[in-house]
Amino acid sequence: MTSPYDLLWSSQFLWAVGLGLYVLAVLFLTRIPYEAMVARGMEPIRACYYDRKIVHMLAGGVGSLMVPLVFTDPWYPLVAGLLLTLFTNLAHATGLRLYWFQTEENRNDVKFALMWASSVSALWWLLDNPWLAILPSLYMAFGDGITGVVRNALIRKRSKSPIGNVFMLLLCAPMGWYIGGMADPAIPLWGLISAVVATVVERYEFGPIDDNILITVAASAVLLIGTAAGPLV
Repeated sequence: MTSPYDLLWSSQFLWAVGLGLYVLAVLFLTRIPYEAMVARGMEPIRACYYDRKIVHMLAGGVGSLMVPLVFTDPWYPLVAGLLLTLFTNLAHATGLRLYWFQTEENRNDVKFALMWASSVSALWWLLDNPWLAILPSLYMAFGDGITGVVRNALIRKRSKSPIGNVFMLLLCAPMGWYIGGMADPAIPLWGLISAVVATVVERYEFGPIDDNILITVAASAVLLIGTAAGPLV
């Protein structure tokens, strides 16, 4: 029988702690590019949105890629993601916002952490495949991340311009095809469809239901349908 001591010092636990510290480092160190952008004359809100997308990719994206490499149990990403959700929400609630990527306008960063934890763990349990489980979070992290960078650079404000979605699809389509092909049986076309659906729904928000929620829920639904229906080719 595994003792509490063995669980405490298991490689999964140590990886969870290490990745948690890495994510916290990303959250705090992104203040550096924010201050640099503002010092060069960029509007603080634009610098904040750039920083938020950096956090998306470096914290959410890299963290997602590490999940199937170091964890064999979905409980670890679930708990880690919920702790990050609590941390980011407390920063808003206490008035101690990490202003270089958090805004008073919304708590989308909190929803990002919550949807990351929920989608990764739920899909892993339902599909028993950690690579398929991280696919919607990769769309949310890297796909939505590139949309924000492109729109901020070209439109120079927060927008839902379709130019961002073009770059999102170019990034997400290969991920969907490749990771879908890692399923057993392989479902690359369903993976591609999930990328297209995620790209389309990213343009929409319905009150408190933001694009982080829509991307992960819609892509997860496609993967569940695709796994149940089987390969299309």
